[in-house]
Parts: sequence; structure tokens; C-alpha cells
Amino acid sequence: MPTTRSRLPVTVSRLLADGRALAGLAVPLALTQLAQVALTTTDTVMMSLMGTQALAAGGLAIVVFNQLRTMGVGLVTAVANQIAAAAAHTGTGAGTRRGADDEPRDGASRASGDAIAGEGIRDLLRASLLLSTLAGVAGAVLMMLIGHAMTWFGQDPRVVEAAETVLYAMAPGLLPCLWFQAVRQFTVGMRRPQALLRITLASVAVNAALDWGLIHGTWILPELGLPGIGLATTLVHLLSFLALYASARRDPLLAPLLSLRAWKARKATLRRLIGLGVPVAATYGSEAGFFSVVALLVGTFGPAALAAHTAVNQLVYIVFQIAVGLSHAASIGVSRELALDDRKAARRLKNTALACAAAVTALVAVLYVAAPRLVLAPFFGGHDEVAAGVAVRLLLVAAVLQFFDCAQNIGVGLLRGLDDTKGGFRITLAGYWAIGLPAAVLLGFAADLGILGVWLGLLGGLAATAVLLLRRFTRTLARSPHAAAPATA
Repeated sequence: MPTTRSRLPVTVSRLLADGRALAGLAVPLALTQLAQVALTTTDTVMMSLMGTQALAAGGLAIVVFNQLRTMGVGLVTAVANQIAAAAAHTGTGAGTRRGADDEPRDGASRASGDAIAGEGIRDLLRASLLLSTLAGVAGAVLMMLIGHAMTWFGQDPRVVEAAETVLYAMAPGLLPCLWFQAVRQFTVGMRRPQALLRITLASVAVNAALDWGLIHGTWILPELGLPGIGLATTLVHLLSFLALYASARRDPLLAPLLSLRAWKARKATLRRLIGLGVPVAATYGSEAGFFSVVALLVGTFGPAALAAHTAVNQLVYIVFQIAVGLSHAASIGVSRELALDDRKAARRLKNTALACAAAVTALVAVLYVAAPRLVLAPFFGGHDEVAAGVAVRLLLVAAVLQFFDCAQNIGVGLLRGLDDTKGGFRITLAGYWAIGLPAAVLLGFAADLGILGVWLGLLGGLAATAVLLLRRFTRTLARSPHAAAPATA
């Protein structure tokens, strides 16, 4: 029998190998997510330069946009898992490996199988683009309607009036934003996400230039003030989609599978994606809706409280992008490992992803506690001490909250790797709405803790959700008798 001493190097070596494999996909995705959040961070900083009321109004508009964008993204997120499973079975895609017991195929059968898989992947992309189009149109209309209704939720009328103009300018951008996400899931499923980072980094620079130019009327651009930020967002999403499509057309592996003919999507494929995507969209919407309602609760305490919430929430959102990268990578990994019938490797992915999230959030928490004014300087810069003081207190809660925020997102991704999208939705309903929201109301209003109490309730909801999601993954994986089925046309 091997001793503990002899097993230890093997265990460490396996953990390092798992970490490298996860990082290979997670790092490009996390960096892409961070670059994407730099877009809204740039917007937030530009708003803060225009004053507290502009920051509150713009922050409210971003909350609404992110709510609808997130739900639209959820509709097509499972596409990457379906493509990854198909690629694992056929040998298509970067970094593909086969099981040891796989039988070799002759040239004719391999070509036939790859052709079938290729058509299936192509059809998945078409169906996801069709879903994105429908969701983008519906979301843009809904965004403008929400702009009219925000005064019903106790918000300052002047803030709502300014937020409406930003929403009108942002609404058309939802369509190319979701097209970008559909093509993105295609590239991620094929394990070729590298172009995403380059495109998103370029979009940050373009967004900053357009923000400044459209606010102040610099160069040949019109002077639009706060709505200019919304128009800049729309233009950047359109340019990003066109750049990603052009990049995929140049990729020798992706180009033969790339098809924008959404109207040719098979009904069976569309129904399968809807069946998987609606629960994911509902899960993402449940989370984003929870944060949206929290923002509305905070808004009842006045513009300074809402400005502080907007700034700290943006910082948490930045750290959250690390979790998004880890979640997507772990989710794709679980789908591939189950397709290869390796549940032990799937289980290790959970521990590796959580360990990485814990390390990152611990480092950031130290910065929040040690230098809160430095962290908040880009948002306030000393011109609003009331809002800055509130934000400093919120950072202490955020230092703990961000780990559970990351853990629950990883849990959603792990369940998606098991094709258990409905379970994640039910759990988020319980964690956010049955635990988190009542706690936020009780602590914020009944206990008279104000915005600090609302954030403590937010922390409780995220912690409960994380625990429930990770427990369900462990139990579902243990009960799973079969490997995941590949996606077929």
C-alpha cells in the first residue's frame, strides 16, 4: 500500500495540473471580463466627473442595462457547453483529448463524424444568434419602458429624468452586445478565446475616447452631456461584435463553422437551447434583479447613498469578473470531463476554482481595508466627502461579500456543466429573494442600519446562495450515473 508520503507528490502534481488546465481557459476569459468591466468603470468615472447627481443617474441606467444584458447573455451561455461536449467526442477544437479506451477510426468514418459534428456546431451558433436577436429587440423596448417607470420606486425625479436619457441612448446597443456574446460562446466552446481579450482591450480605449468626445463635444462629435455615455456604449458594442466576427473569419478552425444565417437554425436546436438557456437567463436575471432591487432600496436614502453604492458595487463587479472567468472555464471543463466519463476530474475542478477565487478575493480585501480612500479616489476624488464616507463603510462589507459573490457564480457554472440549469435557478430564488432581500429590508429599514444594513442583507443572500449551489453540485455529480451526452444536430 502506498504511504501518505508517496501519495503527496502525486496529489500536489495533480492539483498543479488541474490549476494549469483551468487557467488556460480561465485567464483569457477573466482578463476579457475585466476588460469588459473596464467599459462600465470608465463610464462610472466619467459620470463622477460630472457630479453626484450624474453618477447616481448614470449608475441607475447601468443597473437597468446590466439587468437586461445579463439575462440575454444567459440565454446563450449554455451554447459553449454544448459545443465543448461535441468537440470532446469528435476531436474538434483546441486542446481536445480522448479517453484511453476510445477506438481508432478510419479516415472515412472520422471525416463523416467530424462533418456531422461541424454541422451541429454551426447550427448551435445559428440558433444562438436567433435567440440573441429576439432577446436584444425585446430588451431594448423593455429598457425604454423601465425608464418611464423608475419614479414609481421612490427615486429622485431629477435623477430619473437624467437616467432616462442615458437608457434611450443605450437601448439600441443591446442588440450587437448580445450578438457579440453569441459569437463569444462559440469561440469559448471551441477553446479559442484569445481574440476576445485583444478586442475587448481595444474597446476600452475606444469607449473612453467616445465618452469624453460625446460628453464634451470634442473633435467632430456632438456635445451630448450625460446621454453621450449611453451612445458611446452602443457604438462600442457594435464595433466589438464586428471585430470578433472578423477575427473568427480569419481563424482556420473557426471559419468553416462560422455561420450568421440565424434564420436557418433548426427548430429542434432552438428548442434545446431555449430549454437550457431560459433557466440560465432566469438565474442570471434573478441575481441581477436582486442587485437592481438593492440599488432601488439604496436610492431611497438619497443621491449620496446611491452614488456610494454605485462606486462600491462597481469595485465588487470588477472582482466578480475573475469569478466569471473561473466559472466559465470550470463549466466547460465539467462538460468535457463528463463527456469523457471522468467525474473525479470534474469534482477537482470545483475545488481548484474555489481556491483561486479565495486567493484573489483575499488579496483585494486587504487592499480595501488598508487603503479604502485610495481605492475610492477614482470615483470621488475628494469632491463629495459625504458619499465617500458612506462608501468607505461599505468597503468593509464588500471585503467579505465578494468571496461569496464569486463562489455562487462558480456554483452556477458548475451546475451548468452538468446541464442542471433549472436547479441553479431555484436555488438563486431561495438565496436571493427568500433570504437576502428580506434580510436587506429588515436590517436597512426595521433595524435602522440604513445602507449598511442593506449591504449586510446582500451579503447574507450571496452566502446562502453559494452554499446551496455548491452542495447541489457535489450531490448531483455523485448521483450522476452516465457521462454527459454530446450535442448533435
